Amino acid sequence: MPVLASHRKPRTKVRTTTPAVGFTTAALASVTLLSTQSATAAPAEPKPAIEDVQKKVDELYRQAGSATQQYNRAKSASTAQRTKVDTLLSDVAKRTEKINEARRELGAYAAEQYRTGGIAPTATFFLADDPQAYFDQSRLMSRSTERQQKAVDDFRTQQAAASKKRAEAVQSLEKLTETQTALRSSKQNVQTKLTEARSLLSRLTAEEKARLAELERKKEAEAKKKAEKLAARQAAEAKEREAAEKKAREEAAKESGGGSGSGSGSGTGTSPGTGTGTGTGAGGSYAAKAEKVLAFARAQIGKPYVWGAAGPSSYDCSGLTQAAWREAGVTLPRTTWDQVEVGTRVATSDLQPGDLVFFYDDISHVGIYKGDGMMIHAPKPGANVREESIYYMPIYGSVRPA
Repeated sequence: MPVLASHRKPRTKVRTTTPAVGFTTAALASVTLLSTQSATAAPAEPKPAIEDVQKKVDELYRQAGSATQQYNRAKSASTAQRTKVDTLLSDVAKRTEKINEARRELGAYAAEQYRTGGIAPTATFFLADDPQAYFDQSRLMSRSTERQQKAVDDFRTQQAAASKKRAEAVQSLEKLTETQTALRSSKQNVQTKLTEARSLLSRLTAEEKARLAELERKKEAEAKKKAEKLAARQAAEAKEREAAEKKAREEAAKESGGGSGSGSGSGTGTSPGTGTGTGTGAGGSYAAKAEKVLAFARAQIGKPYVWGAAGPSSYDCSGLTQAAWREAGVTLPRTTWDQVEVGTRVATSDLQPGDLVFFYDDISHVGIYKGDGMMIHAPKPGANVREESIYYMPIYGSVRPA
C-alpha cells in the first residue's frame, strides 16, 4: 500500500510573539496605573515655618508646665493621704489590742464564774454560818458584778471605735488609690507633651535650628528692653517718693521747731529719725527675708530644670520658689496654683525683690523677682535655673508672700 504521507508538504514552523506582546501590554498597563496613582496622590504637606514651630514648641512646654503642676498637686495629695492612712492603720492596730485586752478580761470573768458555779442568793443566805458574812460577801459580789459590767461596756465601746476607724481607713485607702491614679495620669501627660516638643525639634535641620536660636535671642532682647523700661520707671518713682518724703520731713521739722533756730534743730534731729524708723519696720523685715530668698536662688543658678523636682540638685519652677522662701522661714505650698493665693497681690509696677511673679492664664509658671525687671526662675526642660526678664512670658500677676 502506497505511503500517502510522503506526498505532503512539510509544515513550516511559525515562531509566535504572543508572550512578548503580553508582557509589553502588562508593562504599559503598570506604567499607566502608576502614573494615574501619582497624579491622584495627595500633595506632600508643606513644612511649617520656623516661627510656627517656635510657637508650637513654646505652647507644648507651657502645657507640660501646667501638667507638671497637676503632677505636683497629685503627689502632695498622695503623700498627705498616705500619711493619713498610716496614722489610721496604726490607730486601728492600737484599738484592736485594746479589744483583745477587754476580751481577755471578759474571758477571765467567764472562767471564774464557770469554776465557782452559780447558787441562788436565798439559798446562799440560809446556808451561811454568819448572816453578816453573807451581806459582806454580797457587797463584794455586787462590786465584782459592776467591774464585769464595766468590762463588757469597755469592750463594746472599743469594738465600736475600732470599727469606725477601720471604715475610715478603708475610705482613705480608696482615696489614696484615686490620688495615685491621678499622679500616674499627670505624669504621663507631662511626658507626652515633652516627647512631642522634642520630636518637633529633632526634625529641624541645622539651618532651621540656627534660625530658631536667632528667634529666641530676639525674643529675649525684646523682653530685656521691657525690663529696662520697668527698672527706669521704678527708679524714677522711687526718686520722686524720696523727694516727697524729704520735703515732708523738712516741713514737719519747721512746724515742730516753732520758729526758733534751736527748736528747728531739735525738730530736724527727731522727726526724720522717727520717720525713718517707722518706715523701715515692716518693709525692713520683708527686705531681710527677700535677701535670704534671693541669696538662695542665686546659688541655684546653673542647676537643671527637672519637672516635679524641688531640690537640692534640680528644680521645677514652683519647687525653686518653695525652697527659696523656706530659707526665709516661710512655708509655701507646692504648686503655682496654691502659691498665687499666698500673701498680698501686688501690681507689676510695685514689684519688690523677693516677690513672686506668675505667668500665663493658667498660672503654670512662677519666678522670683530680683529687681530691675528681672527674675530668677527654673524655665523649662532642657534649660537651667537662670536670670531672665519677667517679660519673657505673659504675666498673670504677682504676690508678696510675707
